[in-house]
Amino acid sequence: MQLRFENMMQDLIKARYSPDISEVFLDLGEQDKETALYRHREKLAIAYALISSGPGVTIRIVKNLRMCVDCHQMAKLVSKAYKRELIIRDKTRFHHFRHGSCSCNNFW
Repeated sequence: MQLRFENMMQDLIKARYSPDISEVFLDLGEQDKETALYRHREKLAIAYALISSGPGVTIRIVKNLRMCVDCHQMAKLVSKAYKRELIIRDKTRFHHFRHGSCSCNNFW
């Protein structure tokens, strides 16, 4: 699992992912803020889904908190890089990621 997560993050960095620390309000340095974002549960859930499901299978995740900007951006990249649909239900809405874009049009 750990190896798959690391590989996924490296693939996303190659696809121009960079952490968005704009919503990290902790009194930390920039590097520590990036570290805090690195292991959000959505990212781990997506990595697990990529391991445990076949190619082309839609990934579905439900969470009880609002999705952060960084995880939203990362999910868009996963949908494009891995050619997968992701449906993520957060506190306020369903986000349907397909071909690098989200059904919410980046407004949530």
